[in-house]
Amino acid sequence: MGAYVELQALMNLQYEAKGFSFLPRQPIHSLLSGHHSSKVRGRGLDFEELRAYLPGDDIRTMDWRVTARMQKPFIRVFTEERDRPALLVLDQRLNMFFGSRVSTKSVAAAEIAALAAWRVFHQGDRAGAFIFNDSVIDEVKPLRSRATVLRILEKSVEQNQRLSAASTADHNPAMLNDVLRRVSRIAQHDFTILLISDFDGADGATDKLLLDLAQHNDVIAAFIYDPLAVKLPASGELVVSNGELQVELQFGRETIRKSLLEASDRRIRNVLSWQKKLDVPVLPVSTAEDTATQIRHLLGQAAAAKSRV
Repeated sequence: MGAYVELQALMNLQYEAKGFSFLPRQPIHSLLSGHHSSKVRGRGLDFEELRAYLPGDDIRTMDWRVTARMQKPFIRVFTEERDRPALLVLDQRLNMFFGSRVSTKSVAAAEIAALAAWRVFHQGDRAGAFIFNDSVIDEVKPLRSRATVLRILEKSVEQNQRLSAASTADHNPAMLNDVLRRVSRIAQHDFTILLISDFDGADGATDKLLLDLAQHNDVIAAFIYDPLAVKLPASGELVVSNGELQVELQFGRETIRKSLLEASDRRIRNVLSWQKKLDVPVLPVSTAEDTATQIRHLLGQAAAAKSRV
């Protein structure tokens, strides 16, 4: 199982960063299609040239002053402005250092951030990031450059490789809201914001912060989960550590099974409720499957045979 991520692996994901998009216009099979009403006013239009009217041109682009002066129809040609800044918010807290199958939640989250950073870069937009653990928030300012993408990947790897079951750091659920407050100071409008976390510590304040962010930005939540959060084995043990103490939980004991599943169910229900309550799309990503394949499937291109990048 992949417990840690390597820089070269995240760099190699640039070749997997295709077949999906975080932009509002989505394939029909995309999880964002029909549920992702963009708050962004649009990229904007840049004036390119005046040219003579041709049959089929949109009459709404007619330049009437030039038409009157030249005595023949002219239209104004615009090109779509390319820039749409994206902020990736990557959770690398101790709660993410868990996985029962293919990878830990922290690795899957770092892979999603890398895929998104490469995709944004390939689309010609600016990418930035907030990468956080239980005590530190690393900020990478949004820029349109390969160097910025590499900076995001390096910070992701740096924080990921600090994680350890023997860590003496205190688990800090409140860090989720702290980083969202930092994000809100940067992304005041017209950003695409991708939150990548298991959302441990999400509460009423989180809902309020997300609602405020979603008023003028496109906010998407990538919800990282492990299959054990949905279905526990019939028997066996789970070793849980907070970095100082270690406890063995017996799955066979009904009271323990019930309390674990109830706690997990509450968090899952709360996060999934954001889709209707806050109009924030939620992409559920499992640690038990290949991350890039899941992202392509969730965002439609893998499900739509005719879709192409």
